[in-house]
Amino acid sequence: MEILPFLVWPFVASLILTGIHAYLGVHVVERGVIFVDLALAQIAALGATIAILIGMDPHGQGAYWLSLAFTFIGAAIFAFARTRRNHIPQEAFIGIAYAVASAAAILAMSKATGETEHLKDMLVGNILAVDRHEVIKTAILYGVIGLFHYIFRHKFLLISTNPAEAEARGMSIRFWDFLFYASFGFVVTSSVAIAGVLLVFCYLIVPSVGAMLFADRVGRRLAIGWTMGTLVSALGVYFSVLMDLPTGAAIVCTFGAVLIVMFFIHLFFFHGHKSAALESGSSVPDSKGSLVPGPR
Repeated sequence: MEILPFLVWPFVASLILTGIHAYLGVHVVERGVIFVDLALAQIAALGATIAILIGMDPHGQGAYWLSLAFTFIGAAIFAFARTRRNHIPQEAFIGIAYAVASAAAILAMSKATGETEHLKDMLVGNILAVDRHEVIKTAILYGVIGLFHYIFRHKFLLISTNPAEAEARGMSIRFWDFLFYASFGFVVTSSVAIAGVLLVFCYLIVPSVGAMLFADRVGRRLAIGWTMGTLVSALGVYFSVLMDLPTGAAIVCTFGAVLIVMFFIHLFFFHGHKSAALESGSSVPDSKGSLVPGPR
């Protein structure tokens, strides 16, 4: 019980991460750019490495803004990498950017060997080390990003789900893509420093994938994703205390376990029910929720 007060702010931080990343994850999954956060995180790490090389404090504001500037460059690359005919998958450009940024960071690290521990902290993160000030600062930043996405939600959702329709309406796909990835970069740069790459990736992808098992509409996906993220955060923190485990790794493994349980529930109740209905000739719901007759 004595350790529980120390876990309050890490748990609050995990709830904040759930709120913004579950929403962004809906867009990421719909766009099919699953590893964009890893690529942007590595580009941000490259910016931090360059900051150290030129003598900046790795924990100072200058290093943060330089990392963010590198992230904006990555956002511009990903925005302009989307081709109209999609003959080259955007995920290919994301993978290339990740590989090049990783190699460039390794080269830069070889010239700044005394500061590599700071870069490791940025990539691995330590959610247990967050304090009240950092949580409040992160909450304000994510609140601003969330408000920005709420104001332009229809444009972002249309581009993510139906880019052809967005283009037909005269929207500039690349401009709005850049705004999306730039705002995404703000989130990733801050989140990775708090929680590390693996945990941020799980908060981004797993709730969205789990929600897609049970819902097609964005609103329902968000509700399921936020609920899942909150429960998993609480369970992960509890297991980390109960078994004396690293909190971040415990939350990641709990995400995986809960997703497996959700998959089997979906398989048993939804696929099993649909298969039984098809065999009996009863009406079954299609992917949009409309009833269609089964074979007789």
